[in-house]
Formats: sequence, structure tokens, C-alpha cells
Amino acid sequence: MGSLVLVATACATDSSERAYSSTYRPSNSSPEVSAYRSSYQRDQTLNQFGDSGRIDRLDRLQGVDRTPAGLDIRTPSALIVDDRGNRIYAKNTQRVRPIASVTKLMTAMVVLDAGVSMKTPISIIENDRDTLKNSRSRLRIGKAVLPRDQMMMVALMSSDNRAAHALSRTTFRGGTETFVRAMNRKAKALGMKDTTFVDATGLNPRNRSTAEDMVKMVRAASRYAFIRQTTSRGEMVVYPFADGTPLQYRNTNRLVRGGEWSIDVSKTGFINEAGRCLVMQTNIGSRRLTIVLLGASGKLTPMADSERLRDWMLSGNYTTASR
Repeated sequence: MGSLVLVATACATDSSERAYSSTYRPSNSSPEVSAYRSSYQRDQTLNQFGDSGRIDRLDRLQGVDRTPAGLDIRTPSALIVDDRGNRIYAKNTQRVRPIASVTKLMTAMVVLDAGVSMKTPISIIENDRDTLKNSRSRLRIGKAVLPRDQMMMVALMSSDNRAAHALSRTTFRGGTETFVRAMNRKAKALGMKDTTFVDATGLNPRNRSTAEDMVKMVRAASRYAFIRQTTSRGEMVVYPFADGTPLQYRNTNRLVRGGEWSIDVSKTGFINEAGRCLVMQTNIGSRRLTIVLLGASGKLTPMADSERLRDWMLSGNYTTASR
């Protein structure tokens, strides 16, 4: 079985991290039923986090653009909200569009909800090959084997598509089809009314959503310690091959790798149909923000938009915009 070496500094351990091993206990009931029950129970805990009122406030403002002077966000669909539900910036937030590998946040939540063992070895097989976009992977077919937790780290942090497909194939007895149904049930439970998933990788452009729904998904993902720890990590090394050959992976978000940002959750995405996508939960000054940027044409546009947002907020404009 492969092993893992962490290269970047891990997040500080808190009570949720200490409890996160309970997420991985196998369920006594069928995995699919367990996943649905776990998903429902997690969503019912919104009140204790104070999120329900914020989400209600967001719902009332859906579709209302807010583009304050001096904040130049160039990504076509954008929604930036703070932890109080204030909209810092909103543009084309209800436009339904492909979301590419941002999908993998939902993939990770469904795996964690399923209660399956995170140490079970998963092999990469021919069925995991991307025949739609012919994307590349260093996880060689018929050779690569990793425990489920490391497979998910590779899928989340470096956005490997074979890893994500292998997770969807092996989580439930019904395979990928059952997994995708669980993804759509989870989206519905989170109130993601304009979201559809057809695969676990995001390669299919029929994986579609809105900036409004993505805020809900990012906030839900932030309640999983595993997702926070993995997506905020800069690099890692895994050993998926029998001969011990190492593979080093880097986070696809250069803001995470740079170390200048305080980022709790991060996921990038790109296919031609979706453009460049970035979702994050991050801290700027004294505020925790959820940032959703979808459909940028430039490779670095979402990162540059995030930098412009931070500069704008730290220059003292935030208070005016949030009133």
C-alpha cells in the first residue's frame, strides 16, 4: 500500500480535527443509506454554526448584482460574501454554467458522508481513464494503489481526475452511478437549486451550477476537517507504486502555495467549457470570506481577482461596501 509524506505545514489541530476520525467509521447500514442520513444530519447542524440566518439572507438577495466602485473583479460570474452574510461583490450570480473540478468538493463530501474506511487500498484501473477530455494523470493504470484518504488528497489538492473517478467507483456498491445520485441528493439537501452533477471529476460540462449555489457548497465543505486540511496544504508526496517511486503533488491554487493567504478551503477548476474557476474560504483582515469566481478566460484571472479583492478590503473600503 502507498504511503504519504507531507511537505507543507499542516493546519492546527482543533476539536473538530480530533473528532474527524469518527467520520471514517464504517456504517452498520448500507453505505448509500448511511451517506444520505449523514448528509441530512450534517445539514441540520447549520443552526449551531449560525449559518442558517446567513443563508436565508443570501437567498433573499439572489440575483442582485453588487459591484462597488474601486473593486475590479474581471471573472464573469462572481460572488463574495463575508461570515455575516454581507455581499461584498455579486455579479451574474444566478448564471448556470459548468464548474469543472470545483465538483471535487462535492465528491469529497459524499465520500466522507459514506462512512467508508479511509485506509482501504484503491487501485487505479482502466475504467478510471479519462476518455472525455483525455486529461493526463501520473497514477498509472494497473500500477497505482493508494489508501482512500491519500487518493482523496490527490483528487482534492492536485485535482487528479483518475483519483476522483476511482473514489466514485469504489465508495458504494452501485459504483459511479450510485455515487453521482448521492452527489445530487447532497446538493438538494444543501439548497443548491440550480446545480446538477453527472460525474465526480468535473470533466463533463454538464456538471453545472451557479455562484449562489457554490457559496453553499463551499460553506458545507468547510465543516469537514479533512477537506480543510487537504485543500489548504501546499504540497505532498505519495508512494503509489510497488517499487517505492514517489510522486510529488502541488496544490493547484498558487495562493495556497504562496503562504501569504490564510485559506481554509480551496478548489480550482478548468475545462474549456467552464473557463477558469476558483472557490475559497479565506480570512482577510478580521473577516472570513467565501469567494466564488466562475468562468474566467485568463489562466490567472481568478487569482488576480482575489489579490485585487484583498488589496481593496485592506485599504479600508470593506466597511463602506458591507453597509
